[in-house]
Amino acid sequence: MQRRHKTPSTAFQTATSNEGSSTSTDDEDSQINFHLGNPRRSSYMWLTLFVVITYCCSAIYRYQFENMPVPLTAEQAGKRGFSEIEALKHVKALTELGPHPVASEALDSALQYVLAVCQTIKKTAHWEVDVEVDFFHAKSGANRLDSGLFMGRTLVYSDLKHVVVRISPKYVSEAREQSILVSSHIDTVFSTEGAGDCSSCIAVMMELARGISQWAHGLKKAIIFLFNTGEEEGLSGAHSFITQHPWSKTVHMAIDLEAMGIGGKSGIFQAGPHPWAIERFASVAKYPSGQTIAQDLFSSGAIKSATDFQVYKEVAGLSGLDFAYVDNTAVYHTKNDKLALLKKGSLQHLGENMLAFLLHIAASPQFPRSNTTEAEEEISQNNAIYFDILGTYMVVYHQKFANILHNSVIMQSLLIWTTSLLMGGFPAVASLALSCLSVLLMWVFGLGFSFLAAFFLSLISWSPVPYVSTPWLVVGLFAAPAFLGSLTGQHLGYLLVQKYLLGAQSRRKQLSRAIQVEIVKVEAERWLYKAGSFQWLILLILGSYYKIGSSYLALVWLISPAFAYGFFEATLTPARLPKPLKLATLLLGLAAPVLISAGTFIRLAGIVIGSMVRLDRNPGGTPEWLGNFVIAGFIAALLSLTLVYLLAYVHISGAKRPIILGSMMLFSVSLALVLSGAVPPFTEDTARAVNVVHVVDATGNFAEGKQNISYVSLFSTTPGKLMKEVEQIQEGFVCGRDKQVDFVTFSVKYGCWTYNDTEGGWSESEIPKLHVDSDAKGDQRATRVSIDTKGSVRWVLAINTEEIEDFKFTDTENSEELIRAGKKGGVDGWHIIQFSGGKNSPTLFDLDLHWRRTCSTQTSKDVFDGVRKEQRPLLKLRTDVDKTTDITERILMKLPRWCSLFGKSTSPRTFAFFRDLPVNF
Repeated sequence: MQRRHKTPSTAFQTATSNEGSSTSTDDEDSQINFHLGNPRRSSYMWLTLFVVITYCCSAIYRYQFENMPVPLTAEQAGKRGFSEIEALKHVKALTELGPHPVASEALDSALQYVLAVCQTIKKTAHWEVDVEVDFFHAKSGANRLDSGLFMGRTLVYSDLKHVVVRISPKYVSEAREQSILVSSHIDTVFSTEGAGDCSSCIAVMMELARGISQWAHGLKKAIIFLFNTGEEEGLSGAHSFITQHPWSKTVHMAIDLEAMGIGGKSGIFQAGPHPWAIERFASVAKYPSGQTIAQDLFSSGAIKSATDFQVYKEVAGLSGLDFAYVDNTAVYHTKNDKLALLKKGSLQHLGENMLAFLLHIAASPQFPRSNTTEAEEEISQNNAIYFDILGTYMVVYHQKFANILHNSVIMQSLLIWTTSLLMGGFPAVASLALSCLSVLLMWVFGLGFSFLAAFFLSLISWSPVPYVSTPWLVVGLFAAPAFLGSLTGQHLGYLLVQKYLLGAQSRRKQLSRAIQVEIVKVEAERWLYKAGSFQWLILLILGSYYKIGSSYLALVWLISPAFAYGFFEATLTPARLPKPLKLATLLLGLAAPVLISAGTFIRLAGIVIGSMVRLDRNPGGTPEWLGNFVIAGFIAALLSLTLVYLLAYVHISGAKRPIILGSMMLFSVSLALVLSGAVPPFTEDTARAVNVVHVVDATGNFAEGKQNISYVSLFSTTPGKLMKEVEQIQEGFVCGRDKQVDFVTFSVKYGCWTYNDTEGGWSESEIPKLHVDSDAKGDQRATRVSIDTKGSVRWVLAINTEEIEDFKFTDTENSEELIRAGKKGGVDGWHIIQFSGGKNSPTLFDLDLHWRRTCSTQTSKDVFDGVRKEQRPLLKLRTDVDKTTDITERILMKLPRWCSLFGKSTSPRTFAFFRDLPVNF
């Protein structure tokens, strides 16, 4: 006869019935009460526990990301060490030049400063060390990347200058044939002096070069330091070095130093493709810092940015590491990227890590295999998964090992769950389903409450993102509603599980109703805890299937709580009553996950909050509440994932009411601080990103019959209206969506504009020209257009790919083919040529267009669903001019102190001309 497994309730039924009918129900109840104990927990204990866990998370974050090394002086560091005090002198010298974008006099001065420092390093190097300094002048070139931020564009450059330094042992000639490249950029965007991005990186490199020049006689490989220009205009410096400089052929590994904030710990956010570099770094770095989850987010496109490392990987096929400063990311590319905000110890942290790493790998006898087919197959199986623990130790393992480990844990977990459900029968399956429903309800209510608060906030606050200058406000504004929602959702699920289990218990007559209720409460609590591990199991399965490196987080949040539950709570005896979950189970279960992930989660939240300053890439193109929804969704998701175990303990405690009142009070206080203006959304040190551009619009006047329109456009990549700014500036600005401005690389859907005093400061002769030189019609129509940018060396041209199949682009002055004919991609029906170069760059070009056979050439109107619609132009051109007119100067002087100009590779500076060519020219 088949033996039936006994659930806790049936097991107790059997146990009690075997004691004899003479045993009274009161005696049974007293025994059960003694077995169950008092499941109701003290509210004070749980409130204290919440405070302690919150404090521990904060302490872990501070230790992992804010515990900086002590800056060393030159005397303390010695000739062969790294001194932040010396490096800061370089940062100070570079930032005192002010903004130094490509083609500026300030950049020439910065180049001369770096060149002079490198020449000094050469003179003071160890006598057995060879230091070569090359002031490299790059020719014109073009770069077309297959992925990322610049996909669908061709990046053209000319007249770029770099400082290149090669350090090698003098008497090991073969060392020059195997080089390590360390790279960063001198140039900045026009809106900042660039203390963080990337004068700090350049300073670290110069101090590293000085130190290594005293060590290199014992090395087996050369180290090349590339101080490039043109990175901010489309990664042009890295591309020109890789494709033009003779030393680039010897490079076997690339290390890029970057900044998306100012200071803090510079961490690895891209590694590979080969894992050799990250493995060596982890073994020797004094303060290792890096997270695979950052690499996953960056490669997914969630972070809209690009670095030179992409060129080294895609164009040169190199492996290596990409470092970045990300503290205070809200100041990125604004006036506040300044030396005064650079955190002490930041340069020391990166410098000591890099010095140890470079000396280690340069002394290594060999590099890993290069880009052979076998190597690529090996790399695909051995991508590195890495993360640091408290900034003191780095864990690195291969994707192949991760597959084995994850699959092993998944199979064991599924086996345990399957066995448990088969033994428990239908009641166990139903209980699991309802407890999983509680997890789903956690997500629904957590996201719902948080989204509701986000939407409400965008309606009542003058700024949709009032927390940018004070990031901790999001704890009250979004975390409190999300916490309350998660608790509400899980409690509803708890009640459903409890109701089902009570129904199952009620069919057993041996126990009193009161005892059945107590048993059910405890059993429901345990099911909610187990549902948390089931949630992380599902995430681990998905992460393993898609080979997501940061799946290690799901692994940790699954294994540790499951082990604690098995150690303290599980039993091999079926005939037992459920007991309330032990506090030790929670503390042991959460110790490892919190230690490994708390600092990282807080760090990511800070980065997301800071990025709100530049969220709206097409100003006015996204709803004002979107930024709040991004923050709210991120925080609610984190809380729903991480609090599932902790909240399972709350439902039979007395802490629910204090928790609810505390959450509501925290939200109310935070909201009051925002609405009262006591905590402003922006400050002088954390400014709103705006642009002020004097525009001369010459579009639509190809036949010279339309008058040019001149106006000043004011817009912001930070969500929100510009009414407060306009009130302070005045100057006749009108704001709204009535005038949408097409800047070729982006469009302003909401902005402000004024026509006051805009006719001065420019002349007709500066307007760029698009002239059709020839137009050969036939089966394969071909058109030649000459382009005169009228002295502008920074411009963008959009080509309509719905009409044009291919094109060739030539420098007319030098008869040099910059872009060859061939298959080219596009985005949204446009292929964009983005040009930036030095002061001596060409300004006359020929564009040979090859039309599609099915192109529309008969009419300048399309008919769609009976509605006549204006056809898009064939070409759109924007030229940027480095000038500030009187009206622009006045506006900039009146700009509120909480605002800052914002620069990026696709945005104009302070003056721009528009020109276009219609399809039916």
